[in-house]
Amino acid sequence: MRDLVPFGAATRAWFAISLQTFGGPAGQIAVMQRTLVDEKRWIGQRRFLHALSYCMLLPGPEAQQLAVYTGWLLNGLRGGLVAGVLFVLPGVVALLVLSAVYVAFGDTATVAALFAGLAPAVLAIVVQAVHRLGTRALTSPALVGLAVGAFVALALLGLPFPLVIAVAGLAGWLLHRLAPRLTTPRTNGEAADDGPPPLIPDDVLHAERPSTGRAVRVLAVGLVVWLAPLALVVALTGAGSVFSEQGVFFAGSALVTFGGAYAVLAYVAQRAVETYAWLAPGEMVRGLALAETTPGPLIMVVQFVAFVGAYRHPGDLDPWVAALVGALLTTWVTFVPSFLFIFLGAPYVERLRGNAGLAAVLTGITAAVVGVIANLALYFALHTLFGTTTTHTLGPVSLEVPDLTSLDPVAVGIALVAAVLLLRLRWSVLRTLGVCAALGLVVGLLPALV
Repeated sequence: MRDLVPFGAATRAWFAISLQTFGGPAGQIAVMQRTLVDEKRWIGQRRFLHALSYCMLLPGPEAQQLAVYTGWLLNGLRGGLVAGVLFVLPGVVALLVLSAVYVAFGDTATVAALFAGLAPAVLAIVVQAVHRLGTRALTSPALVGLAVGAFVALALLGLPFPLVIAVAGLAGWLLHRLAPRLTTPRTNGEAADDGPPPLIPDDVLHAERPSTGRAVRVLAVGLVVWLAPLALVVALTGAGSVFSEQGVFFAGSALVTFGGAYAVLAYVAQRAVETYAWLAPGEMVRGLALAETTPGPLIMVVQFVAFVGAYRHPGDLDPWVAALVGALLTTWVTFVPSFLFIFLGAPYVERLRGNAGLAAVLTGITAAVVGVIANLALYFALHTLFGTTTTHTLGPVSLEVPDLTSLDPVAVGIALVAAVLLLRLRWSVLRTLGVCAALGLVVGLLPALV
């Protein structure tokens, strides 16, 4: 099948996106929204949200899965592979370097200063994404209510993410049954809120006929690709080696990470510190800080956990070799399932795209996604602009309140600069991030130079 987008152009676009994927899922989805939907217009807003809704149902990093799905729509199998690999590659390299610096020196002050300017900049990107997604996805008061409900359920009630998504899907189906007009997807040209029409019509995007034979082949190949490196490591190092323990543990974690990284990090931290002694108490927070300041999914923090754990328990290997093996194996078993989920399920999701009932379910989920991203943006803002927060609980309501005295004026200033550059001057995201990174470096290192 002929590529809808020249493969070289698509590869360059995905590489550019991969360098901008800071700020967790909210920022990553915002970058793809801006690049693929608004600027290049390779895919329509509704199709983008349809893919996002499916990815939100899956375990694992939803932003990377969205990249795989979109790459598959544009360039088939190789498009999905390139998009998914490039999406995580810069983060893998960056966190490997930072993990090595941490193990060798225990001090990442210079690197932290460089990236400290990026976190506030992401706030402007996220705010822009929430606004754009909200105006295009929330086409009725009922859908606005679903978005607000999802935000409240996550931000105030602390309800499990899968439950929120399931209720939103059920609500979308009920709305379709009771008031179909509220959940009927519109075509790209029917309303300005759907954004500019895509250059590639929806009906010519890549598609494959779903079948039992195809599903069996994809599942068989995917499982072999996913588990073969783990089986090889177990065979060579033994079931009790640190590499085998890490591979098995993180392979299992990859299948239960519903709700993104934050939903599983507490579990990973507890097992890594108390059960396996890969990390010392408090080191998980330092690893999370490094993962927050590198591109790619936040769940990449598991690479830091594996690197440090394997370095400290190398067995017969050189500690640095052991650290590299542990980090790469953990990264492999964590992210390969995302490709399998998309290549296995996307043809069915595409085939059912015209099903009114399923479309209504996904419309409800899409509305909830706006609330989910808004909640992630709030969390990111609280922990970027303020040094400390306290949690106040009243019955089922739990509210995280920032300590106003801990407000970071530098972070606020950089966030405002980023907002002006992006929203007022319409600078590119990459250019804006570069300026903000430089500001963070100057401010962070200035006291040491004076």
